[in-house]
Amino acid sequence: MEEEVIVKIQTKAVHAGDRKKAGAHVPVTTPIFTASSYFYDSMEELDRIFGREDPGYCYSRYDNPTNAALEEQAAALESGHGALACSSGMMAIHMALLAALADRRKSVLAANALYGATIGLLMNVMEPSGVSVRFADVCDLDAFRKAMEESKPGCVLVETISNPLLRVAALDRIAEIVRAAGGALIVDNTFATPMLVRPLELGAHFAVHSATKYLAGHGDVLGGMVVADAAHYEGLRALARVVGPVLGPFESYLTMRGIKTLPLRMERQCANACRVASWLASHGAIERVYFPADPAHPDAADIRRLLPHGMYGAIVSFELRGAGRAEVFRFMNALRMVVRATSLGDVHSMMLYPAMSSHREISPRHRERMGIRDNLVRLSVGIEAVEDIVEDLEQALRQVG
Repeated sequence: MEEEVIVKIQTKAVHAGDRKKAGAHVPVTTPIFTASSYFYDSMEELDRIFGREDPGYCYSRYDNPTNAALEEQAAALESGHGALACSSGMMAIHMALLAALADRRKSVLAANALYGATIGLLMNVMEPSGVSVRFADVCDLDAFRKAMEESKPGCVLVETISNPLLRVAALDRIAEIVRAAGGALIVDNTFATPMLVRPLELGAHFAVHSATKYLAGHGDVLGGMVVADAAHYEGLRALARVVGPVLGPFESYLTMRGIKTLPLRMERQCANACRVASWLASHGAIERVYFPADPAHPDAADIRRLLPHGMYGAIVSFELRGAGRAEVFRFMNALRMVVRATSLGDVHSMMLYPAMSSHREISPRHRERMGIRDNLVRLSVGIEAVEDIVEDLEQALRQVG
């Protein structure tokens, strides 16, 4: 399907990447191509494809038709020049960092509110490899500018909606600052998805996803996506051909199929999350609710500018009043429908305990500085009937009341 025909993002999700002509018959959905290498009638033709003079496939570490279809779909959703399908979200972040720093100063300025494994990647992989790492409050533009001036980073890494306290930075203004300094901006857009925010349209150079989450959406894929602008895409692909971070074709197929219903799922999940957050805020057993729709949210002005009205994501974090680890465990053990599992973005509602899972490797003192207390839980709201989600939370809260 020609890209110029596709206008709205809901239509892109359904059609982008599919129906590539392959002989006389064109499958309506992209098949799973499991071949690791490809045969041609002549060595001359294969030589041209190896040299990237002609389009085609020669080896699946370089490219694969199923992966290419998913990559086209993801690039269309994120308004990017091209995309790379990776074996996990963490691999996607790693590849984006390598591509961003390829011809820049080996220095990263990262948001001080990030997924725990991302912090681990920066501190335990990038820094020992000679990349300097500094953290800054990206929701305080004055502090961010000062950190930029002092560290002069080659790359800045932020999350659209931070994990797990749901802070929302002024991405467009951050992009202006980063570009003026000659740096590259990487945005982990997993929580927001392109349905809420498209970072490249705001000036970012890379948008990164854990495809495991909302893109695939059904708890059956481990994968990641990097979407890049024109200036960085070829460098990203060149790195990928050497490093080999590729997603398997079956996982690409499942992710592509999941994306087709992403607009519908996100609309339902965002609506459910708004109702759940409102209910939690009025419950006596809840000390505090973290949700972007809150008028008192510290980033409310930027949220109004950047997020579509009524769509604030589908993650709700909240603190149990007076609870410690034992009380949190008792509450979560009492859940009957909400799934106790370490992920998010699936069609079913899921809950995790950040101190035990997503931020387990972060020291207690560091977690406290980040605002992640021992009574905090993170709820990924699914597409179930919202009344059933609320009822399950209510009966579980009674167990610790």
